Amino acid sequence: MKLKAKQLLLVFVGVLFLSCSNSQQNNTAIKVVSPQEFKQLSNQKTIIDIRTPGEFAQGHIEGAVNINYFDKNFINKIAEFNKNEPLFVYCRSGNRTSSASRKIANMGFTQIYDLEGGMINWVRNKNQLVK
Repeated sequence: MKLKAKQLLLVFVGVLFLSCSNSQQNNTAIKVVSPQEFKQLSNQKTIIDIRTPGEFAQGHIEGAVNINYFDKNFINKIAEFNKNEPLFVYCRSGNRTSSASRKIANMGFTQIYDLEGGMINWVRNKNQLVK
């Protein structure tokens, strides 16, 4: 009898855990968008360039704020933004952005836009840079 009660409790806890984690994931929207979509949607919004300061100085998207993904204070700096407002994030090729977007989502941000292909794709699509 005790074994069945333990099994039933394990099943209940498992279902509860899965439903909680699924509801949290449904509240988070990480959307990978094309350069054209990124440009249209990010107008007057927060744009975060997660590249190094040296990469940022070589050229960046107009209005972008540089928060180096490799900086030990990356999470603290991101935490200063409003979690209910969309964040537009990019890096050089899109590799750093995917892991950064997951970290940002785990902080409670629900509207994260990831620039598909990063700056390489941005330039390839003939979009302007600011130096």
